[in-house]
Amino acid sequence: MTPGVHTVAVIGAGKIGELVLAGLLRAGWPVERLLATVRRADRAAELSQRYGIEVTDNLTAVSRAEVLAIAVKPQDAAALMDEIGPKVPADKLVITMCAGLPSSFFSARLPEGTPVVRVMTNTPAVVDAAMTAISAGSHATAEHLALAEELFTPLGRTIRVPESQQNAVTALSGSGPAYFYFVVEAMTDAGILLGLPRQVAHDLVVQSAIGSAIMLRDSGEHPVKLREAVTSPAGTTISAIRALEDHAVRAAILAALEAARDRAREIAAQNGG
Repeated sequence: MTPGVHTVAVIGAGKIGELVLAGLLRAGWPVERLLATVRRADRAAELSQRYGIEVTDNLTAVSRAEVLAIAVKPQDAAALMDEIGPKVPADKLVITMCAGLPSSFFSARLPEGTPVVRVMTNTPAVVDAAMTAISAGSHATAEHLALAEELFTPLGRTIRVPESQQNAVTALSGSGPAYFYFVVEAMTDAGILLGLPRQVAHDLVVQSAIGSAIMLRDSGEHPVKLREAVTSPAGTTISAIRALEDHAVRAAILAALEAARDRAREIAAQNGG
């Protein structure tokens, strides 16, 4: 399978599947090398009109694509694999983006030897700033991992992790954008409480978040050191940090991520993974 000349089908092109399609197109992937499948005719028309890609049925996509990127909801994965699993030739690469479901879920429903790669990306893919974790499943080789990286690198950064860490990845970065939006929402509300107009509070918080993220990425410094650089003795920042600690914000974050990790495990158990 030669990188750059394969046809990719996104099976179940919902929000995440559409992000992958859009990112590949922005990166110059040939539109004729992309296929999508969806359930509803109006959704098919929307994708075709927006991106110019061909939207077809699942079995046609399986027969024509060399890479099958499965992006259905976890609860729909079993029915999908009952439909397409026996029809997938063992030389095709199956990439699963189904949160919580292990690669073994798919391997058990595919012909023996079919390579499976498990992927967890996130919604900043819409601005080419995603964090994507890639894991080798059954029969996946280094070549298959490299191909998965080729598909997801246009969306942002990629990292390889053992599949045993994928539920933690889901909790940390898969769901992670929502946590930051939650904090921005809370800080904006606090700014309003302190007397600022909503738009001013929003702009202050968002730019502070962007700047802080860039510093974390580019400086190479530990977040503790960066935080300490803002924290003067007996100043405003340390007073705020004390209040955060008094309200057990650190412990709440730990508990939240554990809850997300546990839910990923539950999803697998509930869907036969």
